[in-house]
Parts: sequence; structure tokens; C-alpha cells
Amino acid sequence: MRTATAWALIADAIPLYPLYALLFAETGLSAAQISMLFAIWSAVSVLAEVPTGILADRFSRRWAVVASSVLQAAGFALWIAAPGFAAFAAGFVLWAVGGALSSGAFEALLYDALAAAGAERHFPRLLGRVGAMGLLAQVPTALAATALFAVGGFTLAGWVSVGCCLVAAVLATRLRDVRPVEADAAAPPAEEPTVRAGARVIAGRPELRGLALALALLWAVDGLEEYFGLLAADWGAATAAIPLTLLAVPLAGAAGSALGGRAARLSTRTLAVVLGGAALLLAGAAVLARPGGMALVAAFYFGYQLVQVVMSARLQQHVPSVMRATVTSVAGAGSEVATLGLYAAWAFGGLPVVTAGILALALLLPLLVRRKMPRRT
Repeated sequence: MRTATAWALIADAIPLYPLYALLFAETGLSAAQISMLFAIWSAVSVLAEVPTGILADRFSRRWAVVASSVLQAAGFALWIAAPGFAAFAAGFVLWAVGGALSSGAFEALLYDALAAAGAERHFPRLLGRVGAMGLLAQVPTALAATALFAVGGFTLAGWVSVGCCLVAAVLATRLRDVRPVEADAAAPPAEEPTVRAGARVIAGRPELRGLALALALLWAVDGLEEYFGLLAADWGAATAAIPLTLLAVPLAGAAGSALGGRAARLSTRTLAVVLGGAALLLAGAAVLARPGGMALVAAFYFGYQLVQVVMSARLQQHVPSVMRATVTSVAGAGSEVATLGLYAAWAFGGLPVVTAGILALALLLPLLVRRKMPRRT
């Protein structure tokens, strides 16, 4: 689906992404105030995740994705028009709700559109392609942010970001939205998805329980990306060279995501070995502690993205259609909570502690996902 990959590319090509923390500092916010903004963002994301998935299942997944981009555009516009703590906090609330709207709805929309055409076996490949596009968008975005800031500062970068969000919203209106029609004893009628029903679906299906938990923990690992720039600086990379030093990470992640479709047949044990090997590469980077160690970080990100794409696709294979966005959002809410745990682990012991946690997840993966996954031909 070309529209889906185009949406993923534009939705992540936001010039303000590498600049907004600098905008906060430039406006005069203290480190404590900036941390409070991130806490507001995380808290609202957790609270909004499941209710927005329910809305998508009850009404329209496509319009949930459209609204996601519109709310994000509104948040950025608020930041640029009235910079200050209150506006930044309100913008993060809008962004958090917008992100929650698309997180469960987008994958559900893609899977059911393929299923309606009898092509659901292609979902892992499509999901990997979409993920790769989002990661590849970081490369031109970094270059665009540098150029826009040089010409017009935060204001120009901000308004261009608003425009990118609105373009993504227009693209989202072209996504095919197939209404779920399957009947399932574990799910309520299509018009009545609820938080309790989503949790009941997960709890009542052995193949979903461990898979949802494993995915929540896997998705949380993506929070490590926030620290890559700090690692490069701590390992001796010059500030001006950090963007180039980090360039290999999204490129490797995009390659891993794109190969996720080809890896869809791998057993859970094999995926656990891949994830464990990736964690060992990350540990090697920590031991090396030099700018060249970012190559090992990139190799870790390749393996991680491959595993999470395969596991994400498997979740969709087991979720009843009428509850697809809701159940995905329940796993997403768990991921938001687990991400807070990752931040705490980093504060406690840095990269070594986080790496140990990823290794533990790799060991637990075959135990969490015990049921044999269906073979797709």
C-alpha cells in the first residue's frame, strides 16, 4: 500500500523533532521544567492509549489516523505561536493524544485492509516497509532541520513541521478503512469495544497473553533511541559530528525493519537468539566506549527492529478484527509504562543495566510466546 508508506515517511519527516528540546531551552525553561514536559507527554500517552484505540474500533480507524496528524500540527503551531511552559505543555498533550490515536489504529487499519483482499500474509512485509520508511525519514529530516534553522530559526522549522503534519493528514484520508465484521466469542459486538473487553480478549487467549506482554517490553526498548546522542557525546564524538555519527543507526534500523517481512517464518527461539545477539553487540559498544562503538549500536538496532516487526505482525494474526485497535492499544499502554521503567533503569545504571534488561527479555521471549504461531503461505 503506497499510501501507507508515504504517510509513514511524511509523518516522521518533522524538522522540529531534532530541535524541540533546544527550543525549550532557548525559551528559558530549566532542566527541571523540560523534564516535567516529558513527564506530561508520557503520562498523557499512557492515559490516552487505550481510550483512543476504542474510539478507532467504534468509529473509524482512518479518521483516527487523520486526527492524529491534525492534533500534532495543532500542538506544534501552539509551540511556535506562543512559546512558553504552558503552551509547550498543552502542545505535548495534543501530541500525546494524537500519537495514541494512530498507534493502535494504523496497524489495525493496514491488517484488515489486507485481510479483506485475502492478502494478510503480506502484512509482515508491509509493516516492515512502513517501519523502514519512518526510520529513513530521520536522515533527510536532520538535514532539513539544519537548513531551516539556519534560514529562519525555530519559527521556520516549526511552521514547516506543521505543514508536514497537515500533508500527512491529507494522505491519511486516502487510506483504505475496512470495517471489522468478524464474530468472536471473546469479543463484544463491534460497536462495543471497551478497556475491560480488550483486556479480557488478551487474558482469555493464551497465545495473546504472552505475546502482548512481550511486545509491550519490546516496544519499550525503542525508548533507548533518546539516549543515542548522549552516548555518542560521552564516547568522545564532537558535538558537530554527532548527527553524522548517529546516521548509521536509523539506516540500520530501517534495513532490519524492511527485512522483518522475510523473517516472518522464524521461530520464537530464533528471534530470541537474534535479540540476544543484538544485546551482546550493544554490550560490546558499552565496553568499547568510543565513537566507533556507534557502529555496534547500529547493528543492535538492526536486530531489534527485525524482531519487533515480526512480533508486531504476529499480534495482529491473533487479534479479533472487531477489537484490533483496542487490543493493540492495550499492548501500547503497557509499552508506555515499560518505557518509564527503561528510563529509570538508565538513570540507575546507564547502558549496562538497560542491556542486561534486553538480554533478560531475549531469554524470556520463548517462555512468553509458547504457542506455535500459524504458518502463512
